[in-house]
Amino acid sequence: MLTSAPASADDYEAALKDMQATMGGVPSFVKQFPKAAVPGAWAEVKALQLSDKTALSPKVKSLISLAVAAQIPCSYCIWSDTQDAKRAGATDEEIQEAVAVSALTRHWSTVFNGMQIDFAQFKKEMGGE
Repeated sequence: MLTSAPASADDYEAALKDMQATMGGVPSFVKQFPKAAVPGAWAEVKALQLSDKTALSPKVKSLISLAVAAQIPCSYCIWSDTQDAKRAGATDEEIQEAVAVSALTRHWSTVFNGMQIDFAQFKKEMGGE
């Protein structure tokens, strides 16, 4: 059941105009994205990832995004998130650590899942339930 009206051409144009004002341009990939989805996608990116009025700082958000991108992997995201992290003040050491922590998480996930470690026992041994 549709609970809201789809984005209009005016919403699409307004989103592009706001991107231009915010970022200094509209990346070409945005124009390849479905027009009906652009206003919502832009609102989400602007409100969460680009905002400095959220619980996480732009630097922390960029480092998290980079760590996830390294695991997906997404070369576009890795490049972009690294640039964003540097613009937000991240040092090379912080960037390297974020990627290393993501690798460590993947490593142990592989061990736990591959060896079928009992989750209830794991939580108990790690100070949980």
